[in-house]
Amino acid sequence: MKVLNYRILLRKEPKGGYTLMVPLLPGCVTYGETIEEAIDMAKEAIELYIESLKEHSEIIPTEEGFSPLKEWCGDHLWA
Repeated sequence: MKVLNYRILLRKEPKGGYTLMVPLLPGCVTYGETIEEAIDMAKEAIELYIESLKEHSEIIPTEEGFSPLKEWCGDHLWA
């Protein structure tokens, strides 16, 4: 099975915790009290998202052609 990697957008929330979005997977958004929890929740959300795409015979977006990076932009971490 091919391993898929996705860039994430991690946003620190003013009242605490972190919102995490997967830009390549529209609507794939989750939340965690810590960065680690948000990333764990994102892994589960991505798995469920991909599972749904497969069940509906839809194309699974990939990050092929992108190089891995981590970059801070304001209060956001692209990873």
